[in-house]
Amino acid sequence: MKTYTYIDNSNVYIEGSRLAAVKSGLARNIVDAMNLKITDFSWQLDYGKLHMFLCGKNKNEIDAARLWGSPPPSDTFWEMVARKGFEVKTYEKSHGKEKKVDVAIAHQMTKDAYTIIDKANDEITLVAGDKDFVPVITDLVAEGFNVQVAF
Repeated sequence: MKTYTYIDNSNVYIEGSRLAAVKSGLARNIVDAMNLKITDFSWQLDYGKLHMFLCGKNKNEIDAARLWGSPPPSDTFWEMVARKGFEVKTYEKSHGKEKKVDVAIAHQMTKDAYTIIDKANDEITLVAGDKDFVPVITDLVAEGFNVQVAF
């Protein structure tokens, strides 16, 4: 069994910050947090625990644990994430958007799918918080791939 993992860092951070806002009482519920753009930016993700959850001891072979995003002001963030076990891919934002990130993830998932021999047992996992990936996930599942979506 091989594990292929793809993470949209910005999605995870934004959605996690929204959930933290609900938990801390800044927003009544997730819908309010989304509609009113309420976030708790003190929330932090433990990337070591995320890597263990997604690629942990029960996995036979980790083929890819990739994390995409745009560099924050401090590049030490990406160095830390790499030390936690992720292959890092960064893109500069264009007009405050990260469309290159979504396209790069979808492209890499599709490209890696061509190398998967054991569709029934190998696992593709996507960690993201939006619907941009529905077409690629739908196609992979229709082709018989074992796809997990986390968030």
